[in-house]
Amino acid sequence: MAMSPLGADAGNEPELMMEINTTPLIDVMLVLLIMLIITIPIQLHAVKLDMPVGPPPPQVVPPQVMKIDIDANDAIFFNAEPVANVVEAERRLQAMAALPLEAQPELHLRPDRLSKYSTVAGVMAAVQRNGLTKFGIVGSEQFIE
Repeated sequence: MAMSPLGADAGNEPELMMEINTTPLIDVMLVLLIMLIITIPIQLHAVKLDMPVGPPPPQVVPPQVMKIDIDANDAIFFNAEPVANVVEAERRLQAMAALPLEAQPELHLRPDRLSKYSTVAGVMAAVQRNGLTKFGIVGSEQFIE
């Protein structure tokens, strides 16, 4: 009984399969994968922090607040003290920026509803140019109709 891979003189015998049966290989690979998944220790994704206990310490020094007001005539006021022009306001802001970060006051800008946008934007740009970060706009409820 000779084997002929091309089927030349096969006669009544069935044709031979020349391919590898991959089913047992896949089964072995799946078993190995399951064993690997089971044996790997579970990783915990947690960051351990030592949080402070109790109430927070009281704030030693309340922040200093500098109120910058712009009225309807576009006059600029620093803590109710009138400033001659935007150049003088810029000079005062430069003096505040020269202070250490902890000593810099909080700036509260309160523009009037009828003030010009260019004046308000000029003061805001001066604050940004000088690198002052403790800045906020207050009194915006007047713009709601």
